[in-house]
Amino acid sequence: MELSLHLLDMVQNSIEAGSSKIEITIHEDLKADVLVIEISDNGRGMSEEQIARVLDPFYTTRKTRHVGLGIPLLLEACRRCDGNLEIRSKPGKGTTIQATFRHSHIDRAPLGNIPSVLMTVLFADNNIDWLYIHRVNQEEFRLESSEIRKELVDVPITHPKVRKWLLDFLIKGENGLFSKAASVRASA
Repeated sequence: MELSLHLLDMVQNSIEAGSSKIEITIHEDLKADVLVIEISDNGRGMSEEQIARVLDPFYTTRKTRHVGLGIPLLLEACRRCDGNLEIRSKPGKGTTIQATFRHSHIDRAPLGNIPSVLMTVLFADNNIDWLYIHRVNQEEFRLESSEIRKELVDVPITHPKVRKWLLDFLIKGENGLFSKAASVRASA
């Protein structure tokens, strides 16, 4: 499974927790051989008991299904790649889920189609403010939904021309990030 699908599942959890602000951070430190994916939200949060239960595949708070495989599968993907999964949460304060992987591990799934996942995320709920940050070494690509909305004024973010511009922006941003990181690596 591509890691972007895990990211989408974690974001869905944040949305269902009533979040109005969600931050997605991907950090690839190639020198340290670490990949970190982190989702932070300001949703309803969880107690210590709920955090322990969320790792059980037969526990879910969703009403649409009876199992909650997302986080247990992500935990297994992390462990398989010499990483770990950390969940920090407080009721009424929100949740942060941090997944770490050894970047070069042979069993680490690829990131996948991050621009498509971000498009899905951006259009999931117009009342949510999104911050997306992707770092490769010291290079950074950033997208903040509130800034986009501010520039658009009365044009909906779902307008076809805005959608096309956003997808192009995300693809160029992600591709440019890797190009810059590769050129820095080649000159070092």
